[in-house]
Order: sequence, then structure tokens, then C-alpha cells
Amino acid sequence: MTITLQNQDPEIYKSLQAETLRQEEELELIASENYASQAVMEATGSVLMNKYSEGYPGKRYYAGQVNIDIVENLAISRAQELFWAEYVNVQPLSWSPANLAVYLGLLRPGDTVLGMSLDQGWHLSHGHPLNFSWLLYTIRSYGVDRVTEMIDMDEVERIAIETKPRMIIAGFSAYSRNIDWKRFRHISDTVGAYLMGDISHISGLIAGKVLENPIPYCDVVTTTTHKTLRGPRGAIIMAKEALGPKIARAVFPGVQWGPHENLIAAKAVAFKEALEPSFQKYAKQVIENAQTLARTLALEGLRVVSGGTDNHLILLDVFGSFGITGKEAETALESIGISTNKNMIPFDSRKPLDPSGIRIGTPAITTRGMKAPEMEMLGHIIIRTLKNRENIDKLQLIRSEVKKLCAQFPLYKNIHE
Repeated sequence: MTITLQNQDPEIYKSLQAETLRQEEELELIASENYASQAVMEATGSVLMNKYSEGYPGKRYYAGQVNIDIVENLAISRAQELFWAEYVNVQPLSWSPANLAVYLGLLRPGDTVLGMSLDQGWHLSHGHPLNFSWLLYTIRSYGVDRVTEMIDMDEVERIAIETKPRMIIAGFSAYSRNIDWKRFRHISDTVGAYLMGDISHISGLIAGKVLENPIPYCDVVTTTTHKTLRGPRGAIIMAKEALGPKIARAVFPGVQWGPHENLIAAKAVAFKEALEPSFQKYAKQVIENAQTLARTLALEGLRVVSGGTDNHLILLDVFGSFGITGKEAETALESIGISTNKNMIPFDSRKPLDPSGIRIGTPAITTRGMKAPEMEMLGHIIIRTLKNRENIDKLQLIRSEVKKLCAQFPLYKNIHE
């Protein structure tokens, strides 16, 4: 008799069923989340989780690696084809360890790193005071223009010349505009710095050929494999071939020991999916949906930071528009079945845990199959929710509308069986 999770651990089983139902009946607008395919999830839960595989293909420390090497080599070759990368390391467990490996591989403690200001769209591993990046390196930052709320490349160059960084990071977690990779390359060459592209949020849009590929311009590029790429939780590092040995040593044994080969298999599956023509259509729709949603919200009086979006992400100034804090907006939207996250906006006068803005994105709802009509409907739902956040009766009515919309675009068809 096979012992199932339901029999073995009914408490965990119950929570998983409840979460499945929540995902089915609610809308995911957190920009960093998406829905992996059944094949990706199957690989994640495969027998490969039973295997220790320290080292790299052909150079392992344990025996019994013939199938493991096949899987990891497939993941590498598919990522190389997808992004036109010379070197790929598929072993990083997540975003921060991948970035840590780049720091350790290319820099020395105390070296200067120049990246985007944390309160204007940066990621924690680019220089948060409690993060390894701040503790081990000298962090300098650039930001956005106060008027356009876009990266001021002239200012980036001025700061780079002044601070002489060993590495410049071009990347973000809350910035909705395109990155001028060519200009970043010029600035890096001017000051003799490595250029690191952190494309964790937009890698799926790059793979889908709707955003410019930074690989030709950057010395090293990191990305997660979920978000817009729609794979498992994990990360990869791509680099110029000459930097491959440094990156490899930094990942193993520098940052981590045994790789999670079940996740590497899931990454390989996701890369194969992203190589299909249908993924390009998906990526194109993600951006179209984000732009339609942004326009709808703006027409309803909600200020969109920088005036719009070039990718999947929209940053909204709810406090400046309606006098609602980001925390209040997040809570109100969650009550009607829409997940977002509170987020600081450029030059925010409020605190990170209760900022002026919220961040939303369209990868997950696009995976469900939604298009422009649904984006317009969703925009109106968001506005009505924010304006009626203290009216329980109206919120319950809006909640029923969200649930009905979700039913039209099901995620897991067998959820009730």
C-alpha cells in the first residue's frame, strides 16, 4: 500500500489543499510570482532530491552521477541556447546566493560596488545594511531623476567616475522601465569595472525576446528561474567564458555544497518551455497586459510611477493619489482576493514597512490566460477596492467578482476532485 501525504500527514495535506484553492480563487499580482507548469512541479518533486552531487558534471565527489550529469548538462545547454550565454552555472539555490557567488568570485572584501539605490528599486543583495553586500563591500548607489523617475544615466556615469567601483550592477526589483545596457557597458569600460546584470525580474521577457538581451554587454548576469521565467524557485549565473572558472569556484565550494538536482531538472524543463514559440507570445502578452493595466489605473486617478511601464511591473503611488498607505492598500486588496505587495516609491517620505506605494505585476495573471479586457476590468476592481476599503458590504461584492473572474481562467482543473 502506498502511503500518501494525505494519510501520512493530514495537517500538511490540508494546508496544501487550502493553498491550492487560494491560488485558484484569487488573483496573483505580486510581480515576482508566477505559476509553474505541471512538468516543472513534477521535476521539482522527483527522485533527484535523493541524490548528493557535489561538484560539476564529470567532476563529482560521489559515485552514481551518470543520470545527474545528463540532467545538469541539459540545463546548462538549454540556458546557453535561451540566453546566448557563453558560460552558465545552474547550481545556485536562489537569487541572493547567486549574487553572493558573483561578489566572491570577482571582488575582494572592501571593493566598491555601484548599484541602484535601495529605496528606488534596488534588491537587498545589492547593498542593504543588514545584507552580506553591505557588510563585506563598499556600497555606492545611483538613483532615478526626480521628475521622470527613470534612471539618470549621466548621473550614473558621474558617480562611477567619482567612486571608481570595481563592479557596477544594472538590475532592480521595483523599476518599470528599460535598462540602457549599452550605456552601462560604456560607463563600466570608462572606469574599468565589471558590469553585472541582475535580470531576475525580467529574464522571462528577455528569453521571450520582447526585451533586449544584456548578455552581449555584461561580464556576468544573474537571474532567478521563477518570476517571468516561470520555472522553479532557484537561480543561475551566466558569464563570459573567461570568468567561468572564477564563478564555478565561488558557487562550489565558495557559497554552497550539494546542489539541488531536482531543482536543476526543473530548471531544465522550464528552459525547454521558454524555447518554445508559445513562450514568446506569452512574454509579449505580459507586457501588453501591464501597459493596459497601468493605463486603466492612471485614467482612474492612480499615479503610476514614471508614468508607465516597459516590462511586467507597475509601481503605484497610492498615498499620493488617494491618501492610502501601501500597507493599507495591500490589506484592502488582499481582503477581496488580490495579492500585491507594499513598496517604497522613489524619494518616499514614509517607512519601508508602511510606504507610499504598492508594486503589482502581470506574469501570473497572464499565465492564467487573461488579456486586455480583463486588465481593464481588473483596473476598475482595484480602484473600487481602494476607494471603498472600509465598506465591508462593497468589499464582499467585489470579492465575488474576483472569484467569478478567476473561475473563467482556471489554474488547476481537478482541484475539486
